[in-house]
Amino acid sequence: MKNIRNFCIIAHIDHGKSTLADRLLEHTKTISERDMQAQVLDNMDLEREKGITIKSHAIQINYLYKGEKFILNLIDTPGHVDFSYEVSRALAACEGALLLVDATQGIQAQTISNLYLAIDNNLEIIPVINKIDMDGAMIPEVQDQIIELIGCKEEDILLASGKTGIGIEQILSSIIERIPEPKGDEKAPLQALIFDSVFNSFRGIIVYFRVFSGVLRKGDKIKFFNTGLEYEADEIGVLKLDMEVRNELKAGDVGYVITGIKNAREVKVGDTITTMINPCKGAIKGFEDVKPMVFAGIFPVETDAFEELRDCMDKLQLNDASLTFELETSQALGFGFRCGFLGMLHMEIIQERLEREFNQTVITTVPNVSFIATDSKGVVVKVNNPTEMPDPTKLEKVEEPFIRAQIISKPEYIGNIMTLCINKRGILINQGYLTPTRVELTFDMPLTEIVFDFYDKLKSMTRGYASFDYHPLDYRESDIVKMDILLNGDKVDALSALIHRGRAQEFGRKLCEKLKELLPRQQFQIAIQAAIGAKIVARENISAMRKDVTAKCYGGDISRKRKLLQKQKEGKKRMRQIGNVEVPQEAFLAVLKLDD
Repeated sequence: MKNIRNFCIIAHIDHGKSTLADRLLEHTKTISERDMQAQVLDNMDLEREKGITIKSHAIQINYLYKGEKFILNLIDTPGHVDFSYEVSRALAACEGALLLVDATQGIQAQTISNLYLAIDNNLEIIPVINKIDMDGAMIPEVQDQIIELIGCKEEDILLASGKTGIGIEQILSSIIERIPEPKGDEKAPLQALIFDSVFNSFRGIIVYFRVFSGVLRKGDKIKFFNTGLEYEADEIGVLKLDMEVRNELKAGDVGYVITGIKNAREVKVGDTITTMINPCKGAIKGFEDVKPMVFAGIFPVETDAFEELRDCMDKLQLNDASLTFELETSQALGFGFRCGFLGMLHMEIIQERLEREFNQTVITTVPNVSFIATDSKGVVVKVNNPTEMPDPTKLEKVEEPFIRAQIISKPEYIGNIMTLCINKRGILINQGYLTPTRVELTFDMPLTEIVFDFYDKLKSMTRGYASFDYHPLDYRESDIVKMDILLNGDKVDALSALIHRGRAQEFGRKLCEKLKELLPRQQFQIAIQAAIGAKIVARENISAMRKDVTAKCYGGDISRKRKLLQKQKEGKKRMRQIGNVEVPQEAFLAVLKLDD
């Protein structure tokens, strides 16, 4: 065990984690030159296209240091704020972390939040300044920022370049010298933490775990602690670029187990594996449940594809434990799922993955957050969906979730950031200078306001020089109303939204205008209305497509034309009573892009 090191790489998005991981794998010859490609651990097409890591990936590196063989288990983590749950799972399986900071950008919000996650898990932190070979590198300034943040010495900070491979040797020797070896007793009962799982259509579910104590052998009867289910370990092994079979894994090892599980619900990430013969006393602590921030409905385009969608959601949840979903029905869209996401990017990724990996075309409804409503009898209801909102006449109060937002930027953008946050009902809590050129602003804001377009607006107002991170605070009382969209007097429940009363009228007007552009014209007039309760706050009309019925009347008496027009008018009236309006998928997505 003294020759094992478990570590992960944490950093803000785009600071070069995946590139550095590539160099570590290349330098230790873990991957042959033939298999080498950029972002080798990012094996999803989506990750390559967007240039971001979505899943944490584990890989084992063998390294010879001062004549001794060492096993380094590397877990690469995502950097985007929406995937911090992935990061927390990776940290639970490690003893140390490389804290990566871009020499051209300095410390960003996500760097700080990931650092605090690592410190909470008692990890040994090795600070690394990356991209030192770039023209805009500010090495002394970034060193000062790191020293101020962590309180380390200047000689503790490593300088590296993921692109050219400078400093890779020092990083590897620092991992071995500074990160503690795993603790754990091989003779104790087996205790292993599940930190990830993937679905393989041939082998069933493959579970990734880290052994904390005891030994797991091939063929052992094992039990999952929280679910209480029992299996046989058909195959165990370690994670190289492909899976390598082993006969046993001891305390400190990271590996995988295949038990032939087919049902996605039987595996819970964060669960503890133990043996049937000599079970451990308790589960491994310190692993938190996922807290979804944004809720939206996902419905199949064809109603009879519902069962297929359910299977796909189960398989996707295995691969992405931060996705939560439950059944939901909608009058407009039929059967579907109410899903909880960690943020808007997470929602977009799930939708893309359903379409690419499972060939599912889905309709996504307006995203919203969960509110707490109290009615006049004192009954408290958690509202994840506009249709669950109690009747306004019986409503006592509504509370909405607040978050603590932390924004780091350059001083010249303070005015823009203040304006944006105050318009979004934010309350300034604190403002402080990290260095003369870096300012940190802290706001308390309603989560509803940042769900849609806050991050995009922040980036454009600061020319990309702002980084943003948040964590949930509490629920506070607020004037939230339910706004319905009516088409010809019929409610379209999938377009309903819960919104602050002060913004409802403006939002309703924009939405009606957008729907007017997107809905196809019919043979009859369509009225689009936005309503709060019985009060209509905005309206648009889509005029009917008309055939020129008077074309055949040339000359003659005007009463002939009148008679034909009158007949057409009655036909349109009758058509409007029985006609229904088809709402295209773009209309549901339009709500997300109202300000474009």
